[in-house]
Amino acid sequence: MIGQKTINSYFSPVAKKRTYARQNEDTTNDGAPLKKVKTEVDGESTTCQSNTSVRPPSEGLQSRNLTDGIGETWRRELSAEFEKPYFRNLISFVSEERKKHTVYPPAHQVFTWTQMCSIRDVKVVILGQDPYHGPSQAHGLCFSVQKSVPPPPSLVNMYKELASDIEGFRHPGHGDLTGWAKQGVLLLNAVLTVRAHQANSHKDKGWEKFTDAVFQWLSTNLHGIVFILWGSYAQKKGANIDRSRHYVLQGLHPSPLSAHRGFFGCKHFSKTNTLLRAAGKRPIDWTAL
Repeated sequence: MIGQKTINSYFSPVAKKRTYARQNEDTTNDGAPLKKVKTEVDGESTTCQSNTSVRPPSEGLQSRNLTDGIGETWRRELSAEFEKPYFRNLISFVSEERKKHTVYPPAHQVFTWTQMCSIRDVKVVILGQDPYHGPSQAHGLCFSVQKSVPPPPSLVNMYKELASDIEGFRHPGHGDLTGWAKQGVLLLNAVLTVRAHQANSHKDKGWEKFTDAVFQWLSTNLHGIVFILWGSYAQKKGANIDRSRHYVLQGLHPSPLSAHRGFFGCKHFSKTNTLLRAAGKRPIDWTAL
């Protein structure tokens, strides 16, 4: 049994009491409900709606909530998932890992992706595999790194594609993609933690089941999300997306190993905006970083 301890306690090396002031109020992006539409972009036929609050880490929640540090709307909609045995086991595993090893991202940033916008304001999903495993890199958004470190090669290639695809885009001089996330771009890794310098070290511990549940909720409850799936791993994970309700753009991964075999020139960023406009949604300002 997890008892009265919160999820933050289990993700931290040592449980400590902390108090936090609420820093964020509910916000909404586009307001009005959006209609389902169907359109086609460069031969890719797809079928294609969208509030924000953040709950900072705090003590005193009942064990059935187990959602400290998770954005309020995400905590509410996914609450049942935190009660399941696999998730309790996952929490215990990560807690033990933090006692013995350095684990990224830091405990308070594991759920950054839920703090950027409301679950119902998600307009685009970009899927990664697991967090960067170097110092000061991972901060809870896939492909994104903290401003203190240089952008990794895959992100550099994403910037190159953006420069050729989106008018006015220039390398921002850092790798922090928070500006996209606040506009409704969900930057989600399939696995949310990793041991320092050991890629995929937290694979098959339960995170994949949890993020599958996130995908399933979005696919079932929303309309017209643009899912961007780069590489076979992401495409396999996205196989159950309801394509009668959502758009799916697939292509090669921006890794240096595959970018020159088809990622460059995919124009997924401009295609995404074309699809959003067709659905009556505000496009993403990819230059806002």
